[in-house]
Amino acid sequence: MLQQLLKRPIIPVIVIDHADAAEPLAEALLLGGMDVIEITFRTAAAAKAIERIRKAFPEMLVGAGTVVTMQQAQRAVDAGIHFGLAPGLNPETVEFFLKHQTLFIPGVMTPSEIEQGLRLGCQLLKFFPAGPAGGVGMLNALGGPYASLGVKFCPTGGINLGNMHEYLALPIVANVGGSWLATKQQIADKQWDVITGQVRDALANLK
Repeated sequence: MLQQLLKRPIIPVIVIDHADAAEPLAEALLLGGMDVIEITFRTAAAAKAIERIRKAFPEMLVGAGTVVTMQQAQRAVDAGIHFGLAPGLNPETVEFFLKHQTLFIPGVMTPSEIEQGLRLGCQLLKFFPAGPAGGVGMLNALGGPYASLGVKFCPTGGINLGNMHEYLALPIVANVGGSWLATKQQIADKQWDVITGQVRDALANLK
């Protein structure tokens, strides 16, 4: 799963209020050419939305984001996720996902957290919140001492169509997480064509 995720430079970060929107949202992303999604556990609909996408679109890589409690971790695994992410690094959560043979990407912001993540066996780390934490400049600096260890980062927080290239240009960055691809309001308003267009724009800009 790690190798599969490394092939996908952009991960849509989704906040979904109603599970009924899960299938049309996933379809909108797929129509735009994106077969990966991160459903954040910021709402009560997250687990059900994951289950529905997994059932309706087995070709899609489905992750659970904002996994900050063990209860959320269990619900995410039960829902059938391919990978999990968190804004911070909790060794207990890392070990839980390792036990369940599920890729987990903990959040880091400091050298000490990076070293702890590496010690726990995490080669892909979420750099969060990317913008407030120093953005491209901070990641470039972190590349010096840690790039040789094979660590890669997925910066999230403040990433958009205008600056994603700056992040993806860094060798230490594997992919970026972005909420601009399908905003909470666009999902609530069922703007599926708009979302498909935004995904196509993002992928076209990669080229």
